[in-house]
Amino acid sequence: MTTQNLAASLFRKEVLALSAYKVADAQGLVKLDAMENPYSWPEAIKTEWLACLRDSPINRYPDPEAKQLTATLKQQNQIADDCALLLGNGSDELIQLLLMALPPNASVLAPTPCFVMYKQISDCLGLNYLPVPLLADSFELDLPAMLVAIAEQQPSLIFIAYPNNPSGNLFNEQAIITLLETTKGLVVVDEAYAPFAQASFMDRLAEYPNLLVMRTVSKLGLAGLRLGYLVGHGDIIGQLNKIRLPYNINCLTQLSVGFALSKQGLFDQQTAAICNERQRLFNQMNSFAGIHAYPSAANFILFKTPSGQADQIFELIKQHGVLIKNLNPQGGLLENCLRVTVGTVEENNAFLAALGNALGR
Repeated sequence: MTTQNLAASLFRKEVLALSAYKVADAQGLVKLDAMENPYSWPEAIKTEWLACLRDSPINRYPDPEAKQLTATLKQQNQIADDCALLLGNGSDELIQLLLMALPPNASVLAPTPCFVMYKQISDCLGLNYLPVPLLADSFELDLPAMLVAIAEQQPSLIFIAYPNNPSGNLFNEQAIITLLETTKGLVVVDEAYAPFAQASFMDRLAEYPNLLVMRTVSKLGLAGLRLGYLVGHGDIIGQLNKIRLPYNINCLTQLSVGFALSKQGLFDQQTAAICNERQRLFNQMNSFAGIHAYPSAANFILFKTPSGQADQIFELIKQHGVLIKNLNPQGGLLENCLRVTVGTVEENNAFLAALGNALGR
């Protein structure tokens, strides 16, 4: 028996049917494809951080509950005392825990296009994933269609990215409230891009027992540390905590995130710079003939290219040394679309020059 046949005989059909999540090789390129904060830390802060790590007891298991870091996150985000936090190795682990907790054949509802891991993990677990297309052009929630899906399928869980990835827009707040008030399941509001959005459902947790708010420190500028957190009522978080693997947040991440959050002023400055560049980039992109950039409340911009030219423009931009994200292969509302992360002034200028060259300007 070949190893291929062996794998096919042992693994679940849902796993065999999946395609692996691929990360593009950005070596030698200006990396504007992954919604990362482009700024590093000043040398003085790096030195202070390393001193913080110096005496970390890496020979011991980390605090399994990350109590000190949890307390810091609650204070920083002004989270009510009666809410609980669940920490994960990035938001991906939290999404996995949420979906693992559901019964077999449970339904999971989400708008589409949205963050690909909602579907990836749902499919892996054999759940009934229900994508509801967003409204064309506006990328707004199709609330009537979602309400029909709720009535007919009774989803156990609804994912709402706020702002949405890859479109970058904030969905209508009242539409999300309607979903919260209609569904009998959980509603996870994924606020990965909260630092750039000036909008949140965190202060509504007391109103809705079925609301969970998910955040990450990745987009803030700590992507390499892999920390996400889920906030909700204690009874729900307590159940999810049963299936969390022990010691899932290592001691270096706990110390590093705690240290970084004590430097909030630095991240505020970086966030403001990214938001300023986002506006400049948006204006410049829309000055190119044939390009339509969509307004964004995140740290990236989705844009539509002339029909049938997205793949070519993507490759030409890459040939000019800049890596962005090609969303055209996903089709649907993302046909002819590309996405660029907001970088530094120099990185954004390199992208604009590459885009201009790709368009023949």
